[in-house]
Amino acid sequence: MYPYDQVERWHHRRLPHFEGGEMLQFVSFRLFDSIPAKTIENWKIEWLTLAEHKARRELCRRIEKYIDLGRGRAYLKNEKVALTVENTLFFWSGKKYKLIAWVIMPNHVHLLMRPRPGYSLSEIMHSIKSYSAKKANQVLKRKGIFWQHESFDTYIRDYRHFCRVVSYIENNPVKAKLCKNAWDWRFSSAYYRKLGG
Repeated sequence: MYPYDQVERWHHRRLPHFEGGEMLQFVSFRLFDSIPAKTIENWKIEWLTLAEHKARRELCRRIEKYIDLGRGRAYLKNEKVALTVENTLFFWSGKKYKLIAWVIMPNHVHLLMRPRPGYSLSEIMHSIKSYSAKKANQVLKRKGIFWQHESFDTYIRDYRHFCRVVSYIENNPVKAKLCKNAWDWRFSSAYYRKLGG
């Protein structure tokens, strides 16, 4: 489906990231306090004997499970803050990327997008996170870090992977026991699809 030899791998802080031009990208990012740094460090110590790819996979699995608990200040529970993030996603969609699926959870966001020509994933994420953080902090009347510096990303390999990712994104609120049906969650692509939008 995609020319994988054209995928550029880079590191920002500690996580690997992939620039794939116009390849579909699945991205997750979370609030700064959604997981205590000490918790992640303890997990990493547990896996010192594992191969790097196995340790990374296990870390992703644990983070995914932990953030679904909705810990930390969970600022995205505030409807005005969630709306600010959603409006940011909509604002850049069509300009820097095509937004395909998304969900805004209490302490994290998942999205599936296709970057537009001339825009890198790092540039897109900077636009989303910096703008939404500024606006969310205004709503909350606070200052300081809003998002965790890192985000997790992976490019979509094929149609089956695409379907699994869309299902994962839209069913995340159901899995986290926040609603019964994916389309009941107000801040998600499933909600808009149910409305016919």
